Amino acid sequence: MAAITAAPRKPAPPGILTNRAVRKLAILALAAAILAPIAATQWSGATWPSALTVDVSEPLGKASDWIIDNRDTHPLFLYFFGHVSNVVVIAVRAVYLALLAVGWAGVTAIGALVAWRVAGVKLAAGTAAAFLACGLLGMWVPTMQTLALMVVAVLASVAVGALLGLAAGLSDRMDRVLRPVLDTMQVLPAFAYLLPVVLVFGIGVPAAVLATVVYAAPPMARLTSLGLRGADKEVLEAVESLGTSARQRLLTARIPLARKELLLGVNQTIMMALSMAVIASVIGAGGLGDRVYQALASVDVGAALAAGIPIVLLAVVLDRVTGAAGERLGEAGKSPVTWLYALVVAAAVALAGRLAGFLDWPDGWELNIAEPVNRAVDWMTAHLYSGVPVVGGTADWAAHFTSWVLNPLRDGLQWLPWWSVLLIVAALAWLIGTWRTALTAVLAMAAIGVLGVWKPSLDTLSQVLAAVAVTLVIGFATGVAAARSDRVERLLRPVLDVFQTMPQFVYLIPVVALFGVGRAPAVAAAVVYALPAVVRITAQGLRQVDPAAMESARSLGATGGQQLRQVQLPLARPALLLAVNQGVVLVLAVVIIGGLVGGGALGYQVVFGLAQGDLATGLVAGAAIVCLGLMLDRVTQPTERRTTKKGA
Repeated sequence: MAAITAAPRKPAPPGILTNRAVRKLAILALAAAILAPIAATQWSGATWPSALTVDVSEPLGKASDWIIDNRDTHPLFLYFFGHVSNVVVIAVRAVYLALLAVGWAGVTAIGALVAWRVAGVKLAAGTAAAFLACGLLGMWVPTMQTLALMVVAVLASVAVGALLGLAAGLSDRMDRVLRPVLDTMQVLPAFAYLLPVVLVFGIGVPAAVLATVVYAAPPMARLTSLGLRGADKEVLEAVESLGTSARQRLLTARIPLARKELLLGVNQTIMMALSMAVIASVIGAGGLGDRVYQALASVDVGAALAAGIPIVLLAVVLDRVTGAAGERLGEAGKSPVTWLYALVVAAAVALAGRLAGFLDWPDGWELNIAEPVNRAVDWMTAHLYSGVPVVGGTADWAAHFTSWVLNPLRDGLQWLPWWSVLLIVAALAWLIGTWRTALTAVLAMAAIGVLGVWKPSLDTLSQVLAAVAVTLVIGFATGVAAARSDRVERLLRPVLDVFQTMPQFVYLIPVVALFGVGRAPAVAAAVVYALPAVVRITAQGLRQVDPAAMESARSLGATGGQQLRQVQLPLARPALLLAVNQGVVLVLAVVIIGGLVGGGALGYQVVFGLAQGDLATGLVAGAAIVCLGLMLDRVTQPTERRTTKKGA
């Protein structure tokens, strides 16, 4: 009998040995034992061996020369890119001329009446105040230029993103195919593809719109896919049991169930499109971005803020109006007659303004905020930079962060032999995914070495890891607070709007003034930019947890903390993983800004390539940033197969 009771305990050691994670690590350890001595013997040293690098400067130089020589004669440019350019120019110009023809009074009235119809009096008053503030700051004409550009760019981004998200949400194969494409679109720094875009389209509006679409469409695609894949399975089964076709199920069930994710995608697209306003001004977009860029070139923070505030106001207005319109989709009792009345009133106001000569904003109504803002920045620099009792100045914080976090992290990564970095990447990716995931991550990291930018890439990686860690700690904590309290969510919403839409160039000078020049301000800029998306997606995911599951936990006597740890966080896992992904890609997207303020590494190389017209330097560094993003995505995002097995 004793032997019988002892028998069930014998399989325990084999169970440990057959554990999937242990088995994967054992295979990697065996591969390392065989390959590491060979690699160390053939290519000694920590850095990537020069014998395994490929020089791509010559073919990229030839490609650049070919584009320049054939841009005015080749059919590809004459009959495709030329027509695309013309359509974009005509669309933007039509919207801009329409805004100018309506005049400031008409634009304000139309915006307020549309906001009133979709959300009520409070949003209507806020919309009117936002447009009037743009005029008071002396930025009415640049605001209309930017609004025209953003209307076209956002519509194109939403259309492209929705189509890509639809494909990824309905097909696992398309999801796997599009995932690296979306990573590339979002992670490849705008400065890296500005040069090839300008080579093809020239300096002007078409290049600016295309660059904005490339950057702003991925969030719409990702959130569309997330919403379609997260639709309630029971509802879909009930609809399918009624004999509906796939198209009917999509239109009547999947898309309505994914409405909140779609609205969040539109929100993120608007925010990211407007955040491109300044970068687009580098290639001739004009508008508010050009005013910001010119002001910062002369280190005039006040003038830059005066142009940056309207960008934020535009983002807030578009966010609130489109969000409220989406929330009211499908509601009954909304007669189109009231819309007709509102349009008639708006047209009457616009006509009255035109007859009264109220087309251009009066110069006497403008308010100068540049001087007081510049004085405030000077005061902050003088009193907070150093010498603050007990806590120390911001310069001390930056120095400590650099010496205690950034330097050890960079030195540690660069000290590791190159082959050990590949093994670590393979282990991390394989543990949470499949062998394909690990292979993709390793190939992405190896491509960096082949391109000859191994050392600066590890420097950039150290900054990204530090920035992502800070972003996730603050973002998850803030997102949890916003999800658990409606008051906190309402208070945070305008703050997040400002952080996400205020051009990085605007707060770059105050950041440098407070933290000095170096990698610490680069990390601070990246955290400020990536934090809003992490907070929003985290809060949205926690709020979307099944109320029945929460009610069951409460009925069992679970405390608030237990509900969060045992119910909300596990059920919101897809949204939290998406928040991690967005944190990574957004931090990488701002790595160029770090190059402008002393961050060095890949960011500096991209900026240098654009400034010098060096396609090879800029694109190689940009491609390395994409490879870093792809690798980080694979080591942080479990594949669908891995998640399914774990759930099983």
